[in-house]
Amino acid sequence: MRAPHFATRSAIDRRTFLRGAGVALALPFLDSMTPAFAQARKATPRRMLAICNNLGLLGDQFFPTGKGREYAPSPYLKLLQEHRDDFSVFSGVSHPNVDGGHPADVCFLTAAPHPGSGSFRNTISLDQYIGEQIGTLTRFPSLTLAVNTRTRSLSWTGTGVAIPPEDKAAAVFQEMFLQGSPAQIDAQIRRLDTGQSILDTIAGQAKDLQASVGERDRERLDQYFTSVRDLEHRLQASKGWERKPKPVVHAPVPVDVANPALYMDKVKVMYDLARLALETDSTRAVTLMLEGVSAPVLEIPDATLTDSYHNLSHHGKSESKRAQLKIIDEWHMKLLAGLMADLKGVREDGDTLLDRTMVLYGSNFGDANSHVCTNMPIVLAGGGFRHGQNLAFDTSNNYPLPNLFVSMLQRMGIEAERFASSTGTMRGLEFA
Repeated sequence: MRAPHFATRSAIDRRTFLRGAGVALALPFLDSMTPAFAQARKATPRRMLAICNNLGLLGDQFFPTGKGREYAPSPYLKLLQEHRDDFSVFSGVSHPNVDGGHPADVCFLTAAPHPGSGSFRNTISLDQYIGEQIGTLTRFPSLTLAVNTRTRSLSWTGTGVAIPPEDKAAAVFQEMFLQGSPAQIDAQIRRLDTGQSILDTIAGQAKDLQASVGERDRERLDQYFTSVRDLEHRLQASKGWERKPKPVVHAPVPVDVANPALYMDKVKVMYDLARLALETDSTRAVTLMLEGVSAPVLEIPDATLTDSYHNLSHHGKSESKRAQLKIIDEWHMKLLAGLMADLKGVREDGDTLLDRTMVLYGSNFGDANSHVCTNMPIVLAGGGFRHGQNLAFDTSNNYPLPNLFVSMLQRMGIEAERFASSTGTMRGLEFA
């Protein structure tokens, strides 16, 4: 296939793809796209990544002391301290009438009441509401992801039907970047299996493109191509042992990266995948369920855990179990900090990708040990809000979390006054 000619263009169209046999690689937003796209893009693209950790966080380690911008960070929030001005933490918030313990995770983005009841019927989730309003602007109206589950979903239609999540990053990667005839796709997959990159297929086009843009765009493309190649390598490593028969030997079996015990590795891959999807404007609404109930004893670097993630969450105030759960929680915070850093490292038309992306992180549980769904731990990062604060509400009479969803919808440019059981917008949260 002959590479498209870029040098004679005054600007690159936003919808330009680098194409090869079985490959269609979307481009990130470049400075040189602005003139061609300025008229069509009257408003800044806003995006959302919503993450639910369905086993919660230790509240005494998560919630800060003090209110407003003078709050003192908790042990967990100290792990996010580098990004303090880029996120807000919320205390004393919950979904009104959402109870039922573990079943409440499917209500994280819907706020549908009483999920544990026999007559429960879920309602539309925040991401699907966004998809209905602006989903036609991108290749994928939304992206529904999960770690360690194909059944527990954050995404629900208006008729209360769950959208099954995808927990195989390689499959999503293929859907995002591979297209063509079945034979072309199969050939490209074989090349990936032998360690080649999809970038090899479009190398000539990429070289022509880099030669036709300015220095900032070249740096931006180098960063993006490196991200694509790095994710390919991690995906290849994660499935490599699955394709090899395990020999009968008197030695430990090599660790399979696809093993559910390597939970944090799977979380990191999904974070990277979500970032690529947002960076290429392939979608503007991503959900990620971090399912820990079915996880085995996790393998954590430099730590030895003795019980499953779920059992540790029901610690019964055992200091030994709490100490192990704290190790898991801290890794969640470290990965969240890394996600923020990665999003801040991507430039888009003068902003960072974090400036353009609302990252909602939290849990359906305020206390997983006792199955309490009030006082939910919630962080909102980026997205063009004035952050650096603890919005603290009454921990006995919680403030409705759906108010935050209304503020997020409005920040997306969607006209909405209510969502689920909201009473308005989130008090104290202002646009930047």
